[in-house]
Amino acid sequence: MKPTLVILAAGIGSRYGSLKQVDPVGPSGETIMDYSLFDALRSGFGRCVFVIQKRMEQDFRDVILSKLGNMVETGFAFQDIRGDVPESFVLPPERTKPWGTAHAVLAADAQVREPFAVINADDFYGRQSFRAMADFLTKVDAGAFRYAVVGYDLNGTLSEHGAVARGVCEVDADGMLEGIVERTHVERTKFGIVFQDGSGHHIPVPPGKTVSMNFWGFTPTYFAYTRSAFRKFLGEKGSDPKAEFFIPLVINQMLNERMAVCRVLPTSARWFGVTYKEDRPRVIEELAGLVAAGEYPKSLWGR
Repeated sequence: MKPTLVILAAGIGSRYGSLKQVDPVGPSGETIMDYSLFDALRSGFGRCVFVIQKRMEQDFRDVILSKLGNMVETGFAFQDIRGDVPESFVLPPERTKPWGTAHAVLAADAQVREPFAVINADDFYGRQSFRAMADFLTKVDAGAFRYAVVGYDLNGTLSEHGAVARGVCEVDADGMLEGIVERTHVERTKFGIVFQDGSGHHIPVPPGKTVSMNFWGFTPTYFAYTRSAFRKFLGEKGSDPKAEFFIPLVINQMLNERMAVCRVLPTSARWFGVTYKEDRPRVIEELAGLVAAGEYPKSLWGR
């Protein structure tokens, strides 16, 4: 069975200022998601599930699905602030958005029964990354606790227009993930790459660090463990209206408990994405260059 691609697209894009998931950046009006879908299909993925907010559904049907026709089987999963939250749990009045990336993946549980990849809607990952992930997922047993993450060089993933969040990985000599730390304020300065800790101090990041750009490979075993971890998270941090239930949090717990192993898949592909509106011209330029080099057709879907 071919693996499934789960695209996390429920984010509002508060720093970007608009619904960037459906913003055209390709020479024929393609979105970044179009390129991910194109790369996934030619790498061996069989279907795609979009995790969105319910109110975004028509935008996705008009902008994304209308181009695809019958080329790929698609489905929607809706991330909601009450999704997978026990009825007895009282939401903090200040809580206005869902709980983060690990919570978003849970929304796709009912639609995924095979090994699957998870990506962000607004990140360009590159064909080589999709090939590496598809190769891993087609060989892994659906009942195994064996996962993967595509690892990128931190230096190539920063924005020139502001700080970013990155999952900084610790990788052993065999290419296995030992741990991952979510750094939420990473930027390049005249002193090198630094992150800001909880006290506001700037801490240097060693050169050559591998980071996750949220391109994960899982089996369905991920869901039950994550649902249990989410309920524990709500009990410990649910009263904090800004608490985030990130994928790295779950993966670290599984690694620490020796519940799972996670391979870091190296890639030569360039990553780029739109965190801030000012990033958009660079993305357009990068995609135009790839089209000119013959990596992609000028019109992805031939329309």
